[in-house]
Amino acid sequence: MSWTDERVETLKKMWGEGQSASQIAKELGGVTRNAVIGKVHRLGLSNRAGSGGSAAKAASKEKPAAAAKPAAKAAPKAKAAPASTPPKEEPELDENGIPISAARRAIIPAGQPLPPQPSANEISPEALAKVSEVEKTAKRINLMELTEKTCKWPVGDPATEDFWFCGLAVQQGKPYCEAHVGVAFQPMSSRRDRRR
Repeated sequence: MSWTDERVETLKKMWGEGQSASQIAKELGGVTRNAVIGKVHRLGLSNRAGSGGSAAKAASKEKPAAAAKPAAKAAPKAKAAPASTPPKEEPELDENGIPISAARRAIIPAGQPLPPQPSANEISPEALAKVSEVEKTAKRINLMELTEKTCKWPVGDPATEDFWFCGLAVQQGKPYCEAHVGVAFQPMSSRRDRRR
């Protein structure tokens, strides 16, 4: 991809309108967000905090040294003023250009230890015994074989080859078989007792 005059003008226009680098990259096509950011910096368009678009850019081109000094002095005042809003940060994107949410960032990578799980004392021994018996006779199906009629209880580490779903018949209105429902859904009274 080359930066033609037309593409550069589109970039300048969209940047002046306050569009994000991701939006500009999508509009231009065939260019990444990082390439847009690099071009913005090379063109000297990078400072748009509090700018009104092309008028602020024109003023900065006329007096670049003079404009830089007052902006540095004005920055502390902007932090103290309650009416000013901080510039919106662009979200971090994954390799497909999809914003990474806090929930996605919190996902534990494969091979890392899991956070502490509820202890076995919270689950009745009868339910645990029933689950271990059921898992011996489970169908051991993969994700693509799951249906609304198969138990969706996951067993094992998803990062390994030995990961499967129970696959037995589900209990009416639930996503799991009878044994896994006994572990997953606890009576209201026992949950209230634990909170106290």
